[in-house]
Amino acid sequence: MIELFLCFIFYQYYKVEEEHIRNNIFLEMKNYSLSFDDERFDIDIIAKKKQALYELNEDNNTLFILVPFQDSQEDLLKILYPKQKYILLLKERKIEMLIQFLFLSVIAILLSLLAAFYTLKPLRDSLRLLESFIKDIIHDLNTPLTSILINLKMIDGNNEEWESISRSAKNISMLHQNLDCYLREVHNNEEKFLLAEFIDEQVKFFAPLYGYLTWNVDIEEKVLFTDRIAFTRIVYNLLSNACKYNTSHGYITITSVEETLVIINDSYGISHPDKLFERFYKENERGLGIGLHIVEKLCKELGITKTLSVKDNVVTLTLFLSKVTTK
Repeated sequence: MIELFLCFIFYQYYKVEEEHIRNNIFLEMKNYSLSFDDERFDIDIIAKKKQALYELNEDNNTLFILVPFQDSQEDLLKILYPKQKYILLLKERKIEMLIQFLFLSVIAILLSLLAAFYTLKPLRDSLRLLESFIKDIIHDLNTPLTSILINLKMIDGNNEEWESISRSAKNISMLHQNLDCYLREVHNNEEKFLLAEFIDEQVKFFAPLYGYLTWNVDIEEKVLFTDRIAFTRIVYNLLSNACKYNTSHGYITITSVEETLVIINDSYGISHPDKLFERFYKENERGLGIGLHIVEKLCKELGITKTLSVKDNVVTLTLFLSKVTTK
């Protein structure tokens, strides 16, 4: 914006300078017509016609003015200035202005960067504080969560209350892992695992939480070789969103064809599909807006490409697993 403003100012300034140069040449021509003492100009005598006197004109080769020639009633004196010299004067002025423009642009950029640095400093400090706060929460949650999950395994419970507590604890654990993954880099601890068994584990986790949804799963037998924890975060977040933003009697279909994993779900529609994977973007007030951003981040780190399409409120997301599928 500053550069555009400077361009506009310098363009207007150049037009003023161009007019100033023409006026100077015109005044010097008038003075020359009185003294004929300037080597830059030349003269010619032409027949008098209906032509304006003392006005600056130009043709292909010269700038000129017409003045009366002594006491002659039939002739006029034509004062000439080479147009090439006039163009050279404009060029020199352009170069001077360009240097000034570049100098002021550098100053403007430096001032803008300095202003941005000091203006954004409180925001950077707040983000660092927030990140530190989240790290502390993750650290503090880890011990009680681990204890709860271990004790649940030790309790031989098959009743509805036990199942509900177990699912809630696992859900909190998944959210904990999401936050941890958001703040850490993938260590890429690659291992082999069966896609069908992996998807079955995920469906068994989500299906009881969303009992009103219909699940259709058809996974081909294939072995993946990648970071299982990171891949879990990808699928977990995709299925979590497919469940949370589904319709009251909707469905989720999970299929694998060749080297792709396709997740299809019903929905009430998506306003901005192109923004879904942006950090902190939310279609409504639910959630933190980081789940799908984690998917974006981890897909890039694992070499998994994806596509998303929405047609008649049906959301289709395809993961291309060619780089993580063993032959």
